[in-house]
Amino acid sequence: MPIYPIEPFRIKAIESTRQTTKEEREQLLEKAGYNLFKLRAEDVMIDLLTDSGTAAMSDNQWAGIMLGDESYAGAKSFYNLKEVISTIFGFRHFVPTHQGRAAENILCNVLLESGESIPSNMHFDTTGANIRAVGGRPIDLLIDEGNDPKSRHPFKGNLDIEKLRQFIEATGKENIPFGMITITNNAGGGQPVSMANIKAVSEVYHEYSIPFFIDACRYAENAYFIKLREEGYANRTPLEIAQEMFSYADGCTMSAKKDGLVNIGGFLCMNDDNLFESVQQELILREGFPTYGGLAGRDLEALARGLWEGLDERYLDYRLAQTAYFGESLIEAGIPIVEPPGGHAIYIDAGSFLPHIPADQFPGQALSIEMYIAGGIRTVELGSVAFAYPDPDTGEIKHPPLELVRLAIPRRVYTRSHFDYVIAVMADIAARKSTLRGIEIVTQPELLRHFTATFKIIAES
Repeated sequence: MPIYPIEPFRIKAIESTRQTTKEEREQLLEKAGYNLFKLRAEDVMIDLLTDSGTAAMSDNQWAGIMLGDESYAGAKSFYNLKEVISTIFGFRHFVPTHQGRAAENILCNVLLESGESIPSNMHFDTTGANIRAVGGRPIDLLIDEGNDPKSRHPFKGNLDIEKLRQFIEATGKENIPFGMITITNNAGGGQPVSMANIKAVSEVYHEYSIPFFIDACRYAENAYFIKLREEGYANRTPLEIAQEMFSYADGCTMSAKKDGLVNIGGFLCMNDDNLFESVQQELILREGFPTYGGLAGRDLEALARGLWEGLDERYLDYRLAQTAYFGESLIEAGIPIVEPPGGHAIYIDAGSFLPHIPADQFPGQALSIEMYIAGGIRTVELGSVAFAYPDPDTGEIKHPPLELVRLAIPRRVYTRSHFDYVIAVMADIAARKSTLRGIEIVTQPELLRHFTATFKIIAES
């Protein structure tokens, strides 16, 4: 049995949860169009929908909220955050945003033209949608091991260097306004990217004079994986590793709601002076003045403190060990997951768990629905609902390589008994999985359909 890590903190405040019956949950889910995003949070017992903005903040962060400077321009809290970001990330300029997708939106609107392409290891949902929204093409160039759920490659989030070079040559560097890499790789199981790969990706982009931006949502977890798994980094601190990672890039986007340990916030960093001027103008139009960017001063202050806490080695050791316990315990219970367990979530391989449900009947959504009905557990499908899109040239629907259900773990929120409960619910579902039926879409928007689409369970024939 995997060993559960001791929490490096004490619980100081609690939030009560409500228990519902199976009959209640069936009614609630039908009313929500079988979309778990549409459920009221109070009707969810264990919420593993996302690790974004769901962290429990520390006493130090709450103290910072009371000290937040709410001046419209030039607030002290902005300069406190600026100092922290300069120290950790090292870029010349940054602007705060209300969350990461706003940073992505600004970057795409400033640099990207219709028909151009943005390569990465794997783009997550909002990144891909922001690229598509201006007519661009998000291109995923993950290493082959990243699409093999059973591979125990230590850095399954790596971008394939040869695929990248071939793509640039075939597409033309003039049609690639910037390139990216996501650390850790959220769309592919929360798997880390090695320092050697980040450096090699940087060298290829810069060889072709393509600006390189890192999607840095979970950079601290990625840094700790490098410390644990990559030769030459065992004696380096997470801060030192993070500083080296970002030294290879020209900028980054970040949803600080992940490794910033806050409930709202994000930022966009860059070195280019001219780009910074354009970004500031776009920020003022969409978010707010450059020294608050859509955030209150108290949010800036909480983030400045949270970024340091997210790099704490004791916390990171606990965080990764907690996820490993959850994942390895599910494997012992016979549940197929993306191996090895990642940093922020466990990804159930719904395609192999429910082989009788084809991709166009959304096995991940079927499993997510059943997890809520059976146990009041909310998760998110990251398969064909989230990532299947028509090919821009042929119109043919392209399904992602894996049909996944993500069990995202909020930071500093749940304890061992919560995870043991989820494991027990999954073992029960596994015993009767052949009875689960496919899912059909009733209504859907053009982009990011998993947030607002409605579904129904396909009737037995």
